[in-house]
Amino acid sequence: MKATGIVRRIDELGRIVIPIEIRRTMNIREGDPLEIFVDREGEVILKKYSAIAELGEFAQAIVESVFESCGHLTMLTDRDEVVAVAGGAAREYVGKRIGEVVIRAMDDRQTLQFTPEEHRHPGSILGDDSEKCFFSSEVIAPVIVGGDPLGTIIVGTKEAGVPFGELELKLAETAAGFLSRHMEE
Repeated sequence: MKATGIVRRIDELGRIVIPIEIRRTMNIREGDPLEIFVDREGEVILKKYSAIAELGEFAQAIVESVFESCGHLTMLTDRDEVVAVAGGAAREYVGKRIGEVVIRAMDDRQTLQFTPEEHRHPGSILGDDSEKCFFSSEVIAPVIVGGDPLGTIIVGTKEAGVPFGELELKLAETAAGFLSRHMEE
């Protein structure tokens, strides 16, 4: 654990303010859930909570099912990073931060689809937005639970000239909808 040198007092309601510098660094936004841990030495640890990451094997089964249906790389993200992948090397994608176009799909609560002809979005769907997107076609479907976007299903291909149609769109939306309903229960 790394000390920041920042000290805050708890107010009369038991609240503490997390400094903006830490929130920016850790990508913590207003309304984000934080999990609280305590250890035997009396340390209190706050960790960003991801309901999607908690799905574990179930999340992996979802992306594998979509991959088996369409044969294209399939990823499940939470609000920050890729948590499950099928059709590609997991070590290449899992844990990689999401890019602005994925955040936009969640914030707008709309499925985004890009074919080779209309692949104009700036930046990569993963990582640094200064990078060029490695997909030639992709679908990004948000997972919405209780009105809040918790992640996305991404189906994509690196093969040049492979346009995505209704099949890929409906598979991504169906998987996202299934996850949404599963998490609401």
